[in-house]
Amino acid sequence: MDKKEAFKVFARNHPELLNSVRNGDASWQKLYEVYDIYGEDDRAWSTYFNKGSNSNFSNITDIVKNIDMDSVQKHINTAQKALGIVQELTGKGAGGASVKGPITPRPINKFFED
Repeated sequence: MDKKEAFKVFARNHPELLNSVRNGDASWQKLYEVYDIYGEDDRAWSTYFNKGSNSNFSNITDIVKNIDMDSVQKHINTAQKALGIVQELTGKGAGGASVKGPITPRPINKFFED
């Protein structure tokens, strides 16, 4: 079996290559050149084989793994303190008590503090 036929068999066994060509990420010529230079077993194919629904999940898990939880906790504490200050300033804190007394309407016949 010559090199071209071997590449065709390799491409049939890996439908991810077809998806890469359809998406415009690669051409058949480029894929054949990679196959000709590196063969079947190499890390050069990982860029084509990892594209798919599993790669999205692995990207998310990589992002979650790289989160510094101490930093997140510090930011949450800072936000809670800021919200507490705003609640105290607006009088809508945990107590719910207002500083002003009850409102009494002004008599109709009283003008300009007569």
